[in-house]
Amino acid sequence: METLASPLNYENASLKFGAQVPSSSVTWQSPSNIALVKYWGKRDIQIPCNPSVSFTLKASLTETTVEYAPGSGNTVSVEFYLDKVRNEKFEAKIGAFLESIRPVFPFVAQLHFRIFSHNTFPHSAGIASSASGMSALALCLCSIEKEHFGNLPDDSEFYRKASYIARLGSGSACRSVYGGLVSWGKIEGRPDTSDEFGTQLDPSSVHPDFQDYRDSILIVDSAQKKVSSRVGHGLMNTNPFSEERFRQANRNIVKLIEAIRTGDQETFIKITESEALTLHAMMMTSDPYFLLMRPNTLNIIEKIFAYREQTGHPVCFTLDAGPNIHLLYPQRIENEVKSFINAELVQFLHDFCMIDDQVGNGPNRINL
Repeated sequence: METLASPLNYENASLKFGAQVPSSSVTWQSPSNIALVKYWGKRDIQIPCNPSVSFTLKASLTETTVEYAPGSGNTVSVEFYLDKVRNEKFEAKIGAFLESIRPVFPFVAQLHFRIFSHNTFPHSAGIASSASGMSALALCLCSIEKEHFGNLPDDSEFYRKASYIARLGSGSACRSVYGGLVSWGKIEGRPDTSDEFGTQLDPSSVHPDFQDYRDSILIVDSAQKKVSSRVGHGLMNTNPFSEERFRQANRNIVKLIEAIRTGDQETFIKITESEALTLHAMMMTSDPYFLLMRPNTLNIIEKIFAYREQTGHPVCFTLDAGPNIHLLYPQRIENEVKSFINAELVQFLHDFCMIDDQVGNGPNRINL
C-alpha cells in the first residue's frame, strides 16, 4: 500500500485509545453503485484522472460487521470472514488497507478486528463488490471513531470522511457512501466536488424520472474477469488515447448532469451508452489489450437498440469492466421493459440469471 498523504489534514486527527476501550461491534449495510460517466485511470493515491457520476443501487449491497477488542497497541491485527468462512486472501488485503490508514485512524493498530462480510449478490455478477464492501468497512471505522472519540458529530463530516476512507480502499467506493446520484472528482463549475471524496447531487436538481430509475442486471457470464480493475487503471498510463478520453469524460459529465436535471432522456442515453463503449474501447487499445465483452453482450446491445427504435421507450445500457449488461430505464415503463427482457433477452443470459435493482437511498447502520 502507498503512504497516505491527505490535503484534508486527516493525519493524526484521532486521539490514541487508552486501555479503557471496550470490546464491541458495529454493523453497516452499504450498496454498490453503477457508474454512468466512467472512472478509468488514476494517479497518486486513488485520485481519478477524470470525474465520474453513478447511480447508487438499493438491493445490491454488502453487510459488514466489525467486532473489535483491545489489541497489542502497535500492529494491525485482523481476521476477515466472507459468508462466515475465513478468507485469508481478502484478510491480507484488508490488513494492508488498515495499515495504510494508520495516519488517519491510529486506533487500527491498537485493536484486534474480526470482520464479517456478506453480499446480497453473487460474486462476478457485474456488480462492484469492492465499492459496497469498502464503503461498508469505512462507515464502520468512522462509527468506531465517533463513538469512542466523540469526533465527527456532524453528519456531513461523518459521511465525507467515510467517503474519503472508502476511496483509499476502492476508488468507486467513495460514491457508495451516499444515495441517489453521486459524483467523484472535480467537475468544472461545481466547487463542492472533490477528487478525495464523493459528492451527492442535490435531489432537488434531479428530474423525477431519474429518482426512481431501475437497473436490471443481465448476467451474460458469471466467471471472474481475467484482468483486474487495478491493472486496467494502470494501463491507462500508456494508452495512446487516454488524454483525449479524460477530456471527453470532463465534457460528458457536465452534459449528463444537466440532462439529469432537465429530464433529457435522449442526451442521458447517448452519453451513458457512449461512456460504456468508450470504457471497453480503452481496454481494447491498451498494451497489453484485453476484451471483456462476450458475443451475447453484443447480442443484447443490438436487441436494446432495436427495441428502443421500435417503441421509443427510454431504455439504455451500461457496462462495468466486464461482460454483463446493466439495463437502465425509468420506473414508469418497468412492466413493458420486463416483458421485453423475458421475450427477447433471457435467451442470452447465463443460467437465465438477472438481478432486479433500482436507485437507492444509500447506506444504513444496523443495530443487531
